[in-house]
Amino acid sequence: MLLLAFDTCLDKTYVVLRTEDDIISSDTISSNDKSYHSAYLISTIRDILRASNKVPQDIDAIAINVGPGSFTGIRACTTVARVMAQQIGCKAVGVSSLEILSRAKKDEYVVALDARKNKAYLYDKKLYGAVELEEVDKIIKGRKVITDDRLIERFRLDAEEVISYQQADFELGEILSEIALEKLQTEDGNWAKVLPLYIQPPPVTLKK
Repeated sequence: MLLLAFDTCLDKTYVVLRTEDDIISSDTISSNDKSYHSAYLISTIRDILRASNKVPQDIDAIAINVGPGSFTGIRACTTVARVMAQQIGCKAVGVSSLEILSRAKKDEYVVALDARKNKAYLYDKKLYGAVELEEVDKIIKGRKVITDDRLIERFRLDAEEVISYQQADFELGEILSEIALEKLQTEDGNWAKVLPLYIQPPPVTLKK
């Protein structure tokens, strides 16, 4: 199986091309002053396929991060995956960013990401959704936590260990691809089932 995995939901774009046994190519793109990192998704996929002497029709399955994360990134990721899978006729599967981050360390960590509105997205073997920060503090007390820079700045996490995924060197694209291969063993890979994971509605600005 040739799997293309990509993620624009978090702070970087991750693109991985792999078989069930080996990573063929992997690239990570950070934002710059001129554009958001998801703007480089299509060109990065194109470059990885060319460098690997592959064409889109060689892809057997596509895997993406469906959120939570940047609303723009979630939409970009999901749209590209659904269109590509439909045109190529390949399988597609979505994975939560919280599940991806939970696999970043071998030890057991709780994942807590800033959800704004005085809440955090919480994942501890299962998705707890958007939880009030006071409740988050009770749940993670004395535990090991993977979080983000924003939540660390806003809230004193009373935990045994706190790691910001934005400061750590995690291979999140490769982790996404590994989880996707597991899911494809039990899921049908229907691209129409790959939908954005919006735990909270996007912010809406009303015109005055």
